[in-house]
Amino acid sequence: MVSDPGDSLRVSDAERDVTLKALNEHAAVGRLTLDELEDRAGRALAAKTRGDLAALTSDLPAQADAPAVSAPAQSTARKPVRWMVAIMGGSHRRGRFRTVGRINAVAIMGGDEIDLREAEMAGGELTLNLFSLMGGSNVYVPDSVEVEMGGFSLMGGNEVRGNQRSPRPSAPVVRIRGFNLMGGVTIFRLPPQARGVSLKEARRLAKAAERNELPPPA
Repeated sequence: MVSDPGDSLRVSDAERDVTLKALNEHAAVGRLTLDELEDRAGRALAAKTRGDLAALTSDLPAQADAPAVSAPAQSTARKPVRWMVAIMGGSHRRGRFRTVGRINAVAIMGGDEIDLREAEMAGGELTLNLFSLMGGSNVYVPDSVEVEMGGFSLMGGNEVRGNQRSPRPSAPVVRIRGFNLMGGVTIFRLPPQARGVSLKEARRLAKAAERNELPPPA
């Protein structure tokens, strides 16, 4: 395969921004999960040449809104997740799923595990309304995503675990509203090393990031 001579040319910040904008648009229509977006965005920010940037979008249509499948196949698209309920037990949401706007999660003497790493986040924004009574929720997000916390707790509370680095420019936004009575919400901000690992290992890596004890990236 003959490479384009232009691939070796050094890139500017403006060219990196164009690629980041394209990646955000493809994620907004469901072509990239949150983890895939953050992985490619990190590589875009570190790109040195035009070839580095081109590789990040080589498997994506030139336009984010261009159809990638036939019309009949589009009718089977995943419905967005809107509610999660855990009563005297647990509910789990992980793997690839679609979100639009908001998810409401209720935990009564139980708990919710909400893993957003493989979520398709329409529009680049998501609001989680989390209600807990003698229960709670764990939420998992890449640590380059912007997280906004709010809500109210009585005999409980919300906490954030993981690296406290600033989110990347133009990153997706996850707004978490936790309303707790004898319960709480824990947000795990996961480092790149947590991509593809179990929730137990992801929690361990988030806590290691807090202590600056992370292993080097693979």
